[in-house]
Amino acid sequence: MFKIKHGDDYHNNKSLVNSLYKQRFLFLMLLPAVLLTLIFHYIPLFGWIIAFKRYQVGQSIWKVPWTGLYQFKRFFMYGDDIGNLLRNTLIMNILSLILGLAIACAFAILLSEMHNRKFGKIVQTASFFPFFISWVIVYMMLNALFAVTSGAVNTTLIDMGLMQKGVNFLGDERFSWGLAVGVSIWKYLGYNSVIFIASLAGIPTEQFEAAKIDGAGRCSKIFYITLPNLMPTIIVLLILNTGWILNSGYDLFYLLTNTLNKQTMEVLDMYIYRYGLQLSDYSFATAVGILKTIVSLILVTLTNKLSHVYTGKSIL
Repeated sequence: MFKIKHGDDYHNNKSLVNSLYKQRFLFLMLLPAVLLTLIFHYIPLFGWIIAFKRYQVGQSIWKVPWTGLYQFKRFFMYGDDIGNLLRNTLIMNILSLILGLAIACAFAILLSEMHNRKFGKIVQTASFFPFFISWVIVYMMLNALFAVTSGAVNTTLIDMGLMQKGVNFLGDERFSWGLAVGVSIWKYLGYNSVIFIASLAGIPTEQFEAAKIDGAGRCSKIFYITLPNLMPTIIVLLILNTGWILNSGYDLFYLLTNTLNKQTMEVLDMYIYRYGLQLSDYSFATAVGILKTIVSLILVTLTNKLSHVYTGKSIL
């Protein structure tokens, strides 16, 4: 039988208290972020109870009738557009995730290979500007480029004799997915590339020097040194972003969705907005939001597990 060493436990607790006291200013700096997360992300979870009740605005949450899982059954059994919603959400978000990370990784590698560092910094800074532009301004830019009668693209193609009349890029279903994915990649390219640039800076220069001595060219260094060293970063970003596959981002799709392309552009976030704020069906919208959250958690856990099994790297 093992004996508990009370003296060691007391010493360890005292050391922990002393360590926390020495770092008290760091914890104070962290406190605002913790409070904001608690207030805006965890406390609102108590509102999930309305998904199990027949809630109406102005009524007390605790006094409205209990409906159990009715709202969840209603989504699966009576929702005629579930197939389109899941198809649009998954295709656009998966394409944005995979292509966004791949293009950002390639962009960061190309920047690191530039001999003119000053020009590289200018390109990197310019690529970061779209991240700070609001989606409303982005849509105004898209309208100026792709409007049917006055857009720069259509007028140029008509003037060159390549088309007889303008194409409705913003309303045609054929361009919906490509437009949403392309705009998303463009807006977050600079932001995502910063993470890869930071990872590139951590690669030991001795590896490149050794490869140069062995006669490796620039492409060989990229494939056999740069990419293997970036794999941990790619895997972590892939795992973290997997949880956002069902979260399309409300602003982009609110601006791009219209009556002409609704069939291919409407995603789960717009569906929740339509039922929650436009139709005031808060219980049903909350139920769909809960389902989306649960599936996102499952996706993150599953991706992390698969990464650990096949690559030996994970974050949980």
